[in-house]
Amino acid sequence: MARTKAELSAGARLSDFLTVGFLAMQCPVDTVRHALQKNGAQSKRRRGLPHEVLVYFVMMMVLYGNVAYEDVMRRVVEGLRTLLGDTALERSVVTKGAISQARSSVGEAPLRQLYEEQVCPHGPKGMLGVMFYDHRVMAIDGSTLTMPDEKANSDFYGHLSGGYGDAAFPVIRFVGMTECGTHTICFAKHGPFKEGGLTLAQSVMDQADESMIVTADRGFCGYEFWRRGMRTGAKLLFRVKKSQSLPRLKVLPDGSYLSEISSNKNLKQKVQKTLVRVIEYTLDGIPDAEVSYRLITNWMGEDAPAVVELAALYHRRWTIEQSFHELKTHLADRKVILRSKTPELVRQEFYALLLAHAAIRKLKSEAADHTQQSVGDLSFVHAVRVLQRRLPSVGAIPPSASA
Repeated sequence: MARTKAELSAGARLSDFLTVGFLAMQCPVDTVRHALQKNGAQSKRRRGLPHEVLVYFVMMMVLYGNVAYEDVMRRVVEGLRTLLGDTALERSVVTKGAISQARSSVGEAPLRQLYEEQVCPHGPKGMLGVMFYDHRVMAIDGSTLTMPDEKANSDFYGHLSGGYGDAAFPVIRFVGMTECGTHTICFAKHGPFKEGGLTLAQSVMDQADESMIVTADRGFCGYEFWRRGMRTGAKLLFRVKKSQSLPRLKVLPDGSYLSEISSNKNLKQKVQKTLVRVIEYTLDGIPDAEVSYRLITNWMGEDAPAVVELAALYHRRWTIEQSFHELKTHLADRKVILRSKTPELVRQEFYALLLAHAAIRKLKSEAADHTQQSVGDLSFVHAVRVLQRRLPSVGAIPPSASA
């Protein structure tokens, strides 16, 4: 049986809806136009859809994943025609095919630039969970997103494989770095499923700096990646695999000890080693806790935090898993997360998804800071609904005459 796309209510105002993405991220139309122009994607003629409209449309499409393209576009046009000063928009009748063609003309690059320039760590230093010993708390991890099972997508991205063969839908693999205090995914890199997470993580780790402490799970704890992280100047706190050998070179007064990790043995190169501080602990009385945990850090010396503090800090990295969960279940809320049917439009939509998520996280962070709460105490689902239905435009986009 054919599925029927949902429609937006006839009385809904675009001034209610368009407080998402760029407006919440303080990214006005002029910024969008600059990104389009810089990437050679500005509108060539005014008869068709202005490409600024397409940028906002892709973000709206992410928030309204179960609504037909044409209806989402109609609401975008209603809200933007006054702002853009283009009365021709009011008379435009746009088909799904025309939208897809216009999206192809815009491409991936403008959305990528807007994400890279507009989304960054933003939590106030006094906000709960943002800082640890004057360092901004970050977490790095990877995940996947599903997309339509079109041949182009399948050929380029590939499928998850399991004991019963390939999964039904192609997937894009990505690695992100999240600001733990705000849950904002500040840096991200994507690629085909076959591309390893560590490969994608390298350019993400390069975005760290000396103002941060970066946490990571066992899958990222290798010598080369560790050294790459150290070159950024950031403090590192990684969990290590049970099988990893960590000889006790010197036991420290707080119970942690100094050890070293080594590069892989290679007949052509000498084995390289680097000093680390090892923290071993258990979580007594915690349901589903593992028998023991081992962390390594490059934070050592007299000013280094205590073992208990670092152990507690590591478990705040779960916020990145929550952020990924929000992308998949609260923003998308469907089995196939991305809607695009070609690889380029998948990449475009990927950045729009991150921008929409960052906008909601910015809204929640401001609310949490104002009420002296932790971001985790506020409902992400409620914030999505506020952006979709109720939040006023704060004058950023005047309501249309017919709204």
